[in-house]
Amino acid sequence: MPQRFSEGDITDQHGRTVLVTGANSGLGLRTAIVLAGKGAHVLLGCRSAERGAQALAEVRQRATGAEPRLIQLDLASLDSVRAAATQVREFTEDTLHVLMNNAGVMAVPKGKTADGFETQFGTNHLGHAALTWLLMPALRKAGTAEAPARIVTVSSLAATRGRIDADDPNFEGRRYDPASAYGQAKLANQVFAMELDRRLREEGGHVISVAAHPGYTATNLSGTMAGSYQNPLLSGALKAGAWFSDKVLAQDVRVGALPQLYAATAPGVEGGQYFGPDGYRQFRGAPKPIRPLRPARDPETRQRLWDITQQLTGIVPDPK
Repeated sequence: MPQRFSEGDITDQHGRTVLVTGANSGLGLRTAIVLAGKGAHVLLGCRSAERGAQALAEVRQRATGAEPRLIQLDLASLDSVRAAATQVREFTEDTLHVLMNNAGVMAVPKGKTADGFETQFGTNHLGHAALTWLLMPALRKAGTAEAPARIVTVSSLAATRGRIDADDPNFEGRRYDPASAYGQAKLANQVFAMELDRRLREEGGHVISVAAHPGYTATNLSGTMAGSYQNPLLSGALKAGAWFSDKVLAQDVRVGALPQLYAATAPGVEGGQYFGPDGYRQFRGAPKPIRPLRPARDPETRQRLWDITQQLTGIVPDPK
């Protein structure tokens, strides 16, 4: 790994097809812009057609390879996830080199997805897990021994405060707390990525699963979270806090996106690795390998999450 990995270290990406979820803003948009500029054929998975079209136009201006394409994707709806996976497989002729599980919602008020799951767990984890399983045939076809296909799942520093309640992941019997629900969802992202890689290793194919987190980065998540509260005083206070943290405390999204860009493109990346910033407490800096959290290393926790994910989504896991 270069001492200070930057966008300039990313190798030529012509001939590779990449799906980035949540590509309309923040880390996802920056990832899409950079990879398209390096020649990758980028598919932008976006919930909002209007914001997706704006992002597509921006990515198109930077693209040096195949024409980028917008994929309608709402991770809070399994019907939408299935439709998007079908569209991706058909459009790419079952050839997908990188799946970047980036999209997410953060610390929103208690709510439910279209399928009745707690919003953050359902969107951040269950939607991405379902998408990953449904796209495995396309990832398998693209991967080779020399260049395995990569599944990059974006976790968060908030995962360190997370706890996965396998008996009540949707907060149906316990008091809902927005921060706790976000921590659980982002920990689930990391746990799922590690269990997926274990199963891929057992299978012996040419697909790897890795994870990354952006440290403390200015994205649109804080502002979106603040705007989701109906109480005007609370929403206003949260917006002010989000503005201050993004402008004063957080690092720029160009730096924050580096760990997931490294995970997606760097030579020598191995399945099961986890990347985060190299600065103080992983708040900021260039990417480096870091140790996954204890639950992500625990076989029983990984198995239980895998099982409840299959049960809740109704999708047969692949790989088995």
